[in-house]
Amino acid sequence: MENNFSLAGKVIVVTGGTGILGKAFIDGIVAAGGAVGILGRNAAIAEERAAAINAAGGKAIALIADVLNTEELQAAKAKVEAEFGRLDGLVNAAGGNMPEGVLQPDQDIFSMNIEGMKRTSEVNLWGTIIPTQVFGELIARTGSGSIVNISSMNSKRAITKVLGYNMGKAAVDCYNQWFAVELANRYGDAIRMNALAPGFFLTEQNRNLLTTSDGGYTPRGELVIKQTPFKRFGKPDELIGALVWLLSDASAFVTGSMICVDGGFSIFGGV
Repeated sequence: MENNFSLAGKVIVVTGGTGILGKAFIDGIVAAGGAVGILGRNAAIAEERAAAINAAGGKAIALIADVLNTEELQAAKAKVEAEFGRLDGLVNAAGGNMPEGVLQPDQDIFSMNIEGMKRTSEVNLWGTIIPTQVFGELIARTGSGSIVNISSMNSKRAITKVLGYNMGKAAVDCYNQWFAVELANRYGDAIRMNALAPGFFLTEQNRNLLTTSDGGYTPRGELVIKQTPFKRFGKPDELIGALVWLLSDASAFVTGSMICVDGGFSIFGGV
């Protein structure tokens, strides 16, 4: 029986592939049989992860680029094409929060760091759009493929403090739907775009905001757990199933969707 969930023979590029969630993504793709391009700014981590995958019998290459730098992305695309001759998927996992995109409760709401908010929004929105422009061209030449954007609980709910991140991810959701329709208008069902929306997972960016040094929860972390019916944070490998499904032929009739992997955070009214 054919396994439509397999990624065997497919080549997938993962931006933000040097992060914590990025590692789960690349490991999941390789476990499903795919070859992976690990794209990030940290060359040491990208090369280390690629070497480990290759040593274990998988296929991976390190791609060093900033997702806001078109020239670096074009060079990365050329490396993918030279190595594999094709591209079947893209995971736009680069992004995240920045300190300058945060408004603390004691700060004047009418004196916020506008440039900081812009930069935080830019890396999340344009750090998704620009790689799609570059790598999408190679997917189109390959003939078919799946693009998965990484959304967030912040895109649909008002999460305090992190306005820049909220705006960036909300814009990614708009782009996800708009671009999915435009892809369908031009390529039919050959090229799809969807979004994966993680709930609260501990990363290097939010660990100190949500947990204490002794393993407990900060007041903000307690609020997150209270709002999450499963009463815990997610584990990175719990994102793999949904990601592989969206990249695989098993989701061939799915486009423009947002899949929440959040322990129920997005649907709980708090009562």
